[in-house]
Amino acid sequence: MSTEVPAHRGPLIVDISNPELECEDKALLSHPAVGGVILFARNTPDVEQTKALCESIKAIDSQLLIVIDQEGGRVQRLLNGVTRLPPLAVLGSLYAEDPQLALVKAYDLGWLMASEIHSVGIDLSLAPVLDLDDSRCPAISNRSFSPSPQIATELAHSYIKGMNSTGMGATGKHFPGHGQVTLDSHVAKPLDPRSLSDIEHTDLIPFLSLIEQQALAAVMPAHITFTSIDKYPVGFSRHWLQTLLRDKYGFSGLIFSDDLNMDGADIPGGYRARAQAALDAGCDLLLLCNNRRAVNDVIDGIPHRLASDEAHSRKLQLLQSETYVPSDQDKLRRSEISSWLSSFEF
Repeated sequence: MSTEVPAHRGPLIVDISNPELECEDKALLSHPAVGGVILFARNTPDVEQTKALCESIKAIDSQLLIVIDQEGGRVQRLLNGVTRLPPLAVLGSLYAEDPQLALVKAYDLGWLMASEIHSVGIDLSLAPVLDLDDSRCPAISNRSFSPSPQIATELAHSYIKGMNSTGMGATGKHFPGHGQVTLDSHVAKPLDPRSLSDIEHTDLIPFLSLIEQQALAAVMPAHITFTSIDKYPVGFSRHWLQTLLRDKYGFSGLIFSDDLNMDGADIPGGYRARAQAALDAGCDLLLLCNNRRAVNDVIDGIPHRLASDEAHSRKLQLLQSETYVPSDQDKLRRSEISSWLSSFEF
């Protein structure tokens, strides 16, 4: 692989194995098809090492997007040196007791999460989860704000405003909703037989409301096939991503694929077919994680022209942040939120 820095960046978001870049990683991140890096717990043992890693990634090319899953609860990659965040369901439970306080705390947690990862040089947390939890899907569960679409929408909007206050855009996932299937798309191929009308009156409510309010910078589709709507999983479906998400619902932000290494993304033709199908359906950025062999297999077949598109470049700039430097007031605010969180067990 060439280590020459490309003029434009492609759509592939890849992972690395360690807290430091190896020679193979540096060559990979210099490839024009690669647009960014997703960090996992193995890459983020503490704040200082994470900050050094982010600096080394940006030294290769400042255009590289650095993302992470920092939702809270069981999905929080960076733990040491930052606040241990609760699952979002804590806010839904609080809403049942005191709606106004829950909305304030949702804002606080969105701000806290975003400010802490911005401070180490991470551009974006792929959050929040907008799925509704009705106790069917173990993959979602307490990652969801609430089983109520109205409550989930209110809490998500406050959380997003907190994120936005640090300069971070929000990524709503997993469009159009993952909560009403029993299978986990990480290890299976979930099917949902409901009609579009049924989904629009339940799971889609948070997505549609937040799109209307222009609160989402990005959306991540689910690896679920809605059998009465299209034969393809949502992330490979032009009907879902173009006819519905773009044209009918008016979404104009970025579309991230969910991880193409998941079993729910398994389609005939292997990883090259997965990547091409996601691009053809309308995904702007492709996550391919924990499978370097698959990355190497698809990387030269991914078109680089997407990154040179002016509108696409503008969208990427909206997601890339300047390093956040906390003020003394921010540190006090963080301490106050942490004190409130200490009353919870999670």
